[in-house]
Amino acid sequence: MKVVKFGGTSLATAEQIKKVCNIVISDPQRRIIVVSAPGKRFKDDIKVTDLLIECAEKYLQTGNADNQLNAVLERYKQIASDLVLPGEIIEVIESDLKKRLNGDISNKDKFMDSLKAAGEDNTAKLVAFYLKSIGVNAAYVDPAEAGLYLTDEYGNAQVLPESYQNLKVLKERSELIIFPGFFGYSKSGDVVTFPRGGSDITCSILAAAVGAELYENFTDVDSVFAANPNIIDNPKPIKEITYREMRELSYAGFSVLHEETLAPVFKANIPVCIKNTNNPSAPGTIITPSRKDTEPHVTGIAGATGFCSIYVSKYMMNREVGFGRKLLQILEEEGISYEHTPSGIDNISVIINEKQLSKELEEKIMARIKNELSVDDVSITHDLALIIIVGEGMKNTIGMAARATRALSGASINIEMINQGSSEISIMFGVKADNCNKAVKALYDEFF
Repeated sequence: MKVVKFGGTSLATAEQIKKVCNIVISDPQRRIIVVSAPGKRFKDDIKVTDLLIECAEKYLQTGNADNQLNAVLERYKQIASDLVLPGEIIEVIESDLKKRLNGDISNKDKFMDSLKAAGEDNTAKLVAFYLKSIGVNAAYVDPAEAGLYLTDEYGNAQVLPESYQNLKVLKERSELIIFPGFFGYSKSGDVVTFPRGGSDITCSILAAAVGAELYENFTDVDSVFAANPNIIDNPKPIKEITYREMRELSYAGFSVLHEETLAPVFKANIPVCIKNTNNPSAPGTIITPSRKDTEPHVTGIAGATGFCSIYVSKYMMNREVGFGRKLLQILEEEGISYEHTPSGIDNISVIINEKQLSKELEEKIMARIKNELSVDDVSITHDLALIIIVGEGMKNTIGMAARATRALSGASINIEMINQGSSEISIMFGVKADNCNKAVKALYDEFF
């Protein structure tokens, strides 16, 4: 059995949906299909999920979002018309959207998640309806019916362990299952969504639950590339990559898969294949638990902005038992997660994602560190980018760090931080955010 996910660009028009359905029915092993909401049809188009967010925001502000609702409906009407489907499916979609829009708005996050999830949910209904219209034994499956339970963290939910046992029974069904991505339900019955891009996570959970042979992820590129094609002209395609490598690269800005995607399939030891809806015969990129061929030494290079570094200095820090725990406990108590903690004898830096900080929270944290830990100095550096070089072949290869630092120096880029994990499959550099793309280019030129 293969579990397959199709992204928003693969479902943006009727023509694309026809391609998707042809791909699905060409291989009887493709049994569970996860769909995203319709994406952009052209460069300046708006994704359906963004239209739904606008709709929710307008309704919360004014109590009326007729224009925004109609914009969403028109997208579905156009697709249904081009697929020559009867009006019945649009009546189902319209009724669903109006029901969500007229729901309880006392909890704005809950209301927003309900509207956001409508894109995937109604696309799944439409795709299943079309497949049945062309004689395929297909069925839309509601995540509530299937038992996909998530934590009640609106917009940032995580799967609850019991979901895997609930979803396992799907493999016994005879129909081609069309399952909406991006959302599930809390134990209290509310719609809750994963972070944006979370349809990848839905498919990964389903693949692990049913013990799939392969998780296929169809998108709009032939493969994963060694660097961002928006930064590097014609970057090298990657034929095979390990879970560890992909996880590191996704974290640092690779947008092919959401960074949380691989956890369920990694635990279940299921390979993932990235393929192109518009060129399904291309072999794509396979993500595997391990690979024997460690050439080239560097698999990929990525960069992401939006980080800051809290620098803490205290003389004889290394002799103070529990200092690191106390520092991280302050961040924990203020609801802040950290990314990295490079350190020296008398100093430590904590790298965090800036989106977690408001000005007031930043001031509070800095004051707590200074007063509660009696430090000599505490400061914060904003607007950092993290640049990562990843490759299983880097382990025990002499001179990798030297080559990287020389390349950055040659591009006149100052290094704010260096961090290499004990696994030795990655080296991370902190640079100023405005040097992010420049750093990726310099490193790509050096290693590729």
